[in-house]
Amino acid sequence: MPGIISKHDGNELDTVSDAVDDVNVLKAKVWDSQSEFDSTKDKTTFRQYETACDRVKNFYKEQHEKQTVEFNIKARADFNSRTRARMGIWQAMEMLDTLVDESDPDTSLTQIEHLLQTAEAIRRDGKPDWMQVTGLIHDLGKLLHFFGSQGQWDVVGDTFIVGCAFSDKNIYPETFSSNPDFHDPVYSTKCGIYEPNCGLDNVMVSWGHDEYLYHVVKGQSSLPDEALAMIRYHSFYPWHREGAYTHLMNEKDKKALEATRAFNPYDLYSKDDEPCNAEKLRPYYEDLIAKFFPPEIDW
Repeated sequence: MPGIISKHDGNELDTVSDAVDDVNVLKAKVWDSQSEFDSTKDKTTFRQYETACDRVKNFYKEQHEKQTVEFNIKARADFNSRTRARMGIWQAMEMLDTLVDESDPDTSLTQIEHLLQTAEAIRRDGKPDWMQVTGLIHDLGKLLHFFGSQGQWDVVGDTFIVGCAFSDKNIYPETFSSNPDFHDPVYSTKCGIYEPNCGLDNVMVSWGHDEYLYHVVKGQSSLPDEALAMIRYHSFYPWHREGAYTHLMNEKDKKALEATRAFNPYDLYSKDDEPCNAEKLRPYYEDLIAKFFPPEIDW
């Protein structure tokens, strides 16, 4: 009866409470559990840049020559000066249907296919809905290609830090020698214009779709910090895969690195030449999008 507690109830309630706490911990950490969808993938076939086609090699040569401090300052000023479009997330995805990433040696499918493949891999592994949405939108910054970019070199490809020495852990590091900053007496030093352990929020990661989308969504969505890190740093391979630029990290960046590494398998190993059925998947993902975004946002 209500109000009557047996001598056993206290221990039982403690046990139940502990079990609930355990479940909540598991639910909170499920996003960073080991990926399972890729367990049978031959991962040695991905990111094979030494045997990549000329399209990929030429792209990186141009990118490494043109991503300078001067360009990055101007790109950020341009971003803050105007709104390029106003539209919903799915409409933005459809805009990418004509884009093939020149920097990617692993797929020739359009970007909407890559977005759906990434999100579906995250979904299959039972990751939370915010991470599924992150997978769905993570490359939407490539809309820059349609918004007045100078080519693909300022939109796609691996990212790196400008304003300090270019790491030899970047792809094709020898191609940076034609970048004016490579010979600058300040920009060519280990820390360059930055202070040790200043934090990645205080450096310029080369401008492209990661930085652009991060700045677009951080104030127009309810995505958690982990999702924002996944968006901002998923192409920052010299950092999250090769361990470069750690001398500029602070404590906050350690959590961002954990999130980015948890996301990376879904971005990289979900690439497949078998397309997804976009129209069949659309209702499911539009419901998820509505949890984190208004119907339209500024781009």
